[in-house]
Amino acid sequence: MSYMLLIVEPTGQRAERGETAGREVYDQMVRFAADLKERGKLVAVESLASLNDAVRVQVRDGQPKLLDGPFAEAKEMIGGFFLLNVDTRDEAVAIAQACPAATWCTVEVRKLGPCFL
Repeated sequence: MSYMLLIVEPTGQRAERGETAGREVYDQMVRFAADLKERGKLVAVESLASLNDAVRVQVRDGQPKLLDGPFAEAKEMIGGFFLLNVDTRDEAVAIAQACPAATWCTVEVRKLGPCFL
């Protein structure tokens, strides 16, 4: 089964942390990902850039609407993700609990599935 761990972090947390502390938490996440890969559980992992470079796209009545980041109403952002191949939801939750990011943000566990159900 495929599960995605979404790393949900407060906006501005990276800037507040600073470069040295940021490098430390990044290194923790790299080691965590390497362990998952070695165990055959990791399909993909990526970190996402800040909301400063993001854009939201909507098309209504054929007209596109673009909203450039940062987004004033956003209190959290998706900072990255892990795409897993695991046997059960419980295994995905256990991996989320072991994720270093769970100590400084929220790790949301989502099963992949068709969008029409």
